Amino acid sequence: MNLRNGRSKALAIGAVALVSTLSLSACGTDDNTKTTTGSSSGAPAAAKIACADKGGALLAAGSTAQTPAIDVWKAAYGAACSTTTLTYGGGGSGAGVTQFNQGKVAFAGSDGALKQSEIDASKAVCTGGQGIDLPMVGGLISIVFNVEGVDKLVVDGPTLAKIFDSQITKWNDPAIAALNPGVNLPAADIQAIHRSEDSGTTQNLTAYLAKAGGGNWKYPAAKAWAGQGGQSANGSAGVAAQVKQVKNSISYVELSYAQTNKLNSAAIATGAAKPVEATAANAATSLANAKVVGTGADLALDIDYATKAEGAYPLTLVTYEIVCDKGNKAETLPALKSFLNYTVSDAGQQAIGAVGYVPLPKELAGKVKTQIDALA
Repeated sequence: MNLRNGRSKALAIGAVALVSTLSLSACGTDDNTKTTTGSSSGAPAAAKIACADKGGALLAAGSTAQTPAIDVWKAAYGAACSTTTLTYGGGGSGAGVTQFNQGKVAFAGSDGALKQSEIDASKAVCTGGQGIDLPMVGGLISIVFNVEGVDKLVVDGPTLAKIFDSQITKWNDPAIAALNPGVNLPAADIQAIHRSEDSGTTQNLTAYLAKAGGGNWKYPAAKAWAGQGGQSANGSAGVAAQVKQVKNSISYVELSYAQTNKLNSAAIATGAAKPVEATAANAATSLANAKVVGTGADLALDIDYATKAEGAYPLTLVTYEIVCDKGNKAETLPALKSFLNYTVSDAGQQAIGAVGYVPLPKELAGKVKTQIDALA
């Protein structure tokens, strides 16, 4: 049903303010192919959204990297639709996959594709099917820093590997100075900060360090932090807050968190003609070259972390929505498909592009939509 302008605007504003729970509106249509256009007030509800004919509680959890994107989507979806309640619990990618495989959530957000053991475990809750990876949120990992007297910084894979493993401990170390000629680096201890919980962002960073670290990162890519020393903080928001508070610190968060917290992001020397800045446009260059390596309905991607292409930011991240290809609960399947079809739509992808994310390439978005429509 069409909502009043004032109610649409109130829902949109309220959704942005909430982190975990929002009552979403569903259109009360006879099927889930009809669309509702939101108010003309300029609220996010202006997008056409195919609302579910059957609402209810839609539970999700996982990646904190995509929390700001989820908030934007909640605003638009909530302003357009009526009977669905969506709760996104965050908690990190590891926690989200665990809850999904325990049958506690309809979908999970994960910044790393499912491992075979996790796929095998999913078959217990996906009756007749299994968990699959649907790329939904493109982004990048910013190397954020708070160094006294330094506004611009260049790093590379080998140097970052040594910093995050406590092999380089001073900001004026010759390896950092060589990458930053003319910069007055302080003779201060480096305060390296990493995620405390299992994190897909950590998995992506460590995959980069393993491939581009020149052999200086001795650990496999993993959600759990393995580097030596440093401090820890919970979630992307916690890491960003810690960097903002701690002098001479360095860490890794998604671009949206760097922007929101007004943190400096380092450029990365990749072997291209000049260091690559942490921008959505540069991440899009890398994302466009990612290859689908999942099989069947699974759309897991392979990202080239060691790219030397001009203007290609190597620390690109994709958050997947983990769903059952078959065996989804009948009571939540209509709302699940409705919500995900909006998020992968042009309107949904453009909406999060405005807050620091990277819209999916058209071809990839089309593949994702095909799999959403086939969910059963």
